[in-house]
Amino acid sequence: MNISTDKNMIETVVNRGVERIFPNEDFLRARLSEGKQLTIYLGIDPTGPTLHMGHMIPLIKLRQLQNLGHKIILLIGDFTARIGDPDKKEARKQLTHEEILENCKLYKDQASSVLNFDGDNPAELKFNNDWLGKMNFADVLELASQMTVQRMLDRDMFRRRVESGTPVYIHEFMYPLMQGYDSVAMNVDGEVGGNDQTFNMLVGRDLLKNQSEAKEKFVIPMKLLVDNNGEKMGKTTGNMLSFLDSADEKFKKIMTWSDGMLRNGFELLTDVDLSTIDGRLDSDENPRDIKFDLAHAIVSRFHSEDEADTAKVSWINDVQKDNKPSDIPEIELESDIIETLAKGTEESKSQIRRSLSEGAVKREGNKLSIDDELVSGDTIQIGKKRWFKIK
Repeated sequence: MNISTDKNMIETVVNRGVERIFPNEDFLRARLSEGKQLTIYLGIDPTGPTLHMGHMIPLIKLRQLQNLGHKIILLIGDFTARIGDPDKKEARKQLTHEEILENCKLYKDQASSVLNFDGDNPAELKFNNDWLGKMNFADVLELASQMTVQRMLDRDMFRRRVESGTPVYIHEFMYPLMQGYDSVAMNVDGEVGGNDQTFNMLVGRDLLKNQSEAKEKFVIPMKLLVDNNGEKMGKTTGNMLSFLDSADEKFKKIMTWSDGMLRNGFELLTDVDLSTIDGRLDSDENPRDIKFDLAHAIVSRFHSEDEADTAKVSWINDVQKDNKPSDIPEIELESDIIETLAKGTEESKSQIRRSLSEGAVKREGNKLSIDDELVSGDTIQIGKKRWFKIK
């Protein structure tokens, strides 16, 4: 396998969309300039049935590294997902292995829109149950002996839960150790992930250093795509852009993003030259036209340029001209307006309340409030771009 040491490509790996590099940028540059094939991975816990834009960001970074000729592993956390990455508020509901395998059955096909799983340098799919599921209690104790409680409390969410009196369960403390052990089991050179995974990735770096043949693993935490409230885009915040969304759905969702998300959207989710985007953002150009290009670039990556063109025309016809769409999705009527819209749109209840308080939810052009009741047959508009029919 020929390994490219092209300086421009390496600088793209080191800089584009990257929050920080451990141990440092020069270390990563030096490793990528050696001309040796490195092994880099991304781990994903299958806690839901589809990948989303949050996964897209590190996948693009992996593709940049794959283009240089390095070995790429997409690791499915079918063991770690039984616990799930600890939440800042409470312990997560534990999933069965059957639920987990059902969730991830489409992940490889979805990731193939970014990574190559065929050809001369195919990405490899692995499952961490293959090693974590085989560990006995003695193995677990030996692993636990390599980490202190004080080190675990370096993680902000653990520390805050302890300080607030919220229980932290032992199995949650084990999660970073299990994720970290993935690096040891696969003997990797580096790991890519969202910056919210930095602590877990660094645990893996510590564990690799503890081996008899100590190894210095580099870690590349990526920036997160966040909304105006600083919330990351994803299923837990109700603003998820899924790999499974149609071209029309992706285009329309991206067109709802705030103007302040444009620069990050281009940096994290496209290959478009950022100096060109910066020039456009600093000009008097209508941000809507720049957003058109962002939506087109993202939709084209998943579908095709023709489908992206069609989605743009559909958006203009259905939204910009304020016409009601011809294909309005149906949602189930629940106990009240909050429950109905939250469940039907996959948005959080707090987001629905905010939309109602801002007058962004309408029925036949009339603004709705939290106290209004919905009935079967109602056509609901949220903002200018989303329509739903109550069934």
